[in-house]
Amino acid sequence: MTATAAPPAVVSGTVLFTDLVGFTEFTAVQGDAGALDLLAKQEEIVRAVMPQGSRTVKELGDGLLLWFPDADSALATALDLQDGFEAAAEETALPLWVRMGLHWGRQTPRGDDLVGHDVNVAARIVDVAGPGEVLLSDSTLRALAHADARICFDELGPVVMKGLPDAIPLFRAWRD
Repeated sequence: MTATAAPPAVVSGTVLFTDLVGFTEFTAVQGDAGALDLLAKQEEIVRAVMPQGSRTVKELGDGLLLWFPDADSALATALDLQDGFEAAAEETALPLWVRMGLHWGRQTPRGDDLVGHDVNVAARIVDVAGPGEVLLSDSTLRALAHADARICFDELGPVVMKGLPDAIPLFRAWRD
């Protein structure tokens, strides 16, 4: 009798991708030392706001893949990060223009990494976001249990994204 492999474990949660806008040009102008300063500032801000139970899955050059067990903490953290990035940009000469994309769903762990369709969706959402924007999918919005009353949403409508067979309804989030 041959043993069959157990199906991979699956987790549910919210994936948040971040991307520093203009990082390649910034590095070309400011050099590697400037790029390292910018990344260090980003890391400092992220460490300061990450809630218990969440984690940095990996660094992606100038971006991050973050994971949260629920949509509420993911969205609150994304908005806290934007506040932190904006404050740091005003205090320093570092251009912390960050765009973010969130998607709640199921992810498959692969070592310390996460893979799967829902991870890919979050990666596509961040590509749609503009500098300083936090975009989230409709599944993330539906997964919110106790959204802060100060959080506002603009519906962007269904958006067709590269490699995804169906358009995904997206929303822009910000604090009033």
